[in-house]
Amino acid sequence: VQLVESGGGLVQAGGSLRLSCTASGFTFDAYAIGWFRLAPGKEREGVSCINISSGTTEYANSVKGRFTVSSDTAKNTVYLQMNNLKPDDTALYYCATILVPSLSHETLSAGLLRPILYDRWGQGTQVTVSS
Repeated sequence: VQLVESGGGLVQAGGSLRLSCTASGFTFDAYAIGWFRLAPGKEREGVSCINISSGTTEYANSVKGRFTVSSDTAKNTVYLQMNNLKPDDTALYYCATILVPSLSHETLSAGLLRPILYDRWGQGTQVTVSS
């Protein structure tokens, strides 16, 4: 079971990147996939997530209107399209998974942008935005 992120890089402010998270060893269908980031001196932050079976998405306020999460179940891949990037978006970006049927109604209702919920993590891909 493995998650592999790709697509990070160096981009100027205002630019775009598309991150990919590809799973091997299991199929996405019953999972939610979250994107998180960790910047130096900051706590790990939930960026976006998608419930693959329902299609429900969530976004952090800091990225709403700029980032879009999507999935391709045929490729077992989730994407994070990041537009209008800002220097504050500079971080190591991770994807992680959680099995949705294992979650209570209360947990689902409270939202899934909490790192503690997730049990499988990729190694991360670096995103650097220059000013």
